[in-house]
Amino acid sequence: MAGSTPASATAEPRKPVSTSPWAEAWRRFKRHRLAYASLWLLGILSLAVLLGPLVYKIGINDIDFTARLKGPSSAHPLGTDDLGRDLLARMLYGGRISLAVGVAAMLTGIVIGVVVGAIAGISRGWVDAFLMWLTDLFLSLPQLPLLLLLIFFFRDPLKAVFGPEVGIFLLIVLVIGGLSWMPVARLVRAQFFSLREKEFVEAARALGASTQRQVVRHILPNAIGPVIVAATINIAAAIIAESTLSFLGLGFPPDIPTWGRILNDSRDYLDIAVHWAMFPGLAIFIAVLTINFIGDGLRDALDPRRVL
Repeated sequence: MAGSTPASATAEPRKPVSTSPWAEAWRRFKRHRLAYASLWLLGILSLAVLLGPLVYKIGINDIDFTARLKGPSSAHPLGTDDLGRDLLARMLYGGRISLAVGVAAMLTGIVIGVVVGAIAGISRGWVDAFLMWLTDLFLSLPQLPLLLLLIFFFRDPLKAVFGPEVGIFLLIVLVIGGLSWMPVARLVRAQFFSLREKEFVEAARALGASTQRQVVRHILPNAIGPVIVAATINIAAAIIAESTLSFLGLGFPPDIPTWGRILNDSRDYLDIAVHWAMFPGLAIFIAVLTINFIGDGLRDALDPRRVL
């Protein structure tokens, strides 16, 4: 139409949409289909063990000899054990402990590893050399025999002080976490060596920022991505370690049904009650597999050099 102004000439230019680094990482994580599906599956499993006992009211130690070693049924969805105890109730209860051990041991190992790695990465000279010597010393120790030895020596004193459940929980968390910090320390140290020479750290140093402020405000936040990935790996490793200890009979007492303990109880009945070992083994497999996939997705999402 004569005299009219084209719409494209009057339209305002579209402003670029700015997103935070964490929003961008979440967008990249969702594009990793296995990791995103694993996050949902792990969330469902966690909600089941947290909220399941509130809905499924059968007691974990309710004995029914008339239903011993029965397979899955409407009365017992996952079957029963040799005393007629409901496996679903025991697995829901034990899942809380297994996942709690994984998370608590991960936090213990991550805190120790970050502190040691940060001190080594910001220091120079004998402090760095001593901390790396200590890290190498712990890396050279055989972990499973050391786990068994520490639990054998300290299990009874902690049970006497804190009770059987809390005492064993603290012992397993401290032992597993105390033997899993070394890779994190090396990772954080390498990140600090790389980041402390970057321009933004040099600028903060030139403006008079103290070493503590450089670490807390500039270096550590930029090194947190690889630490998050290492944390997911540590959770999976801690769950496997706790299950191994319980399977060997050195974990929680027999009346506390963790997934590893249920597997240990079922080993003499594998030929006549395969369901007894299959379901806790499947739960451990799903938990560890989904955590590993989530870690793989986080590694890709937090690495800016990868294209998703």
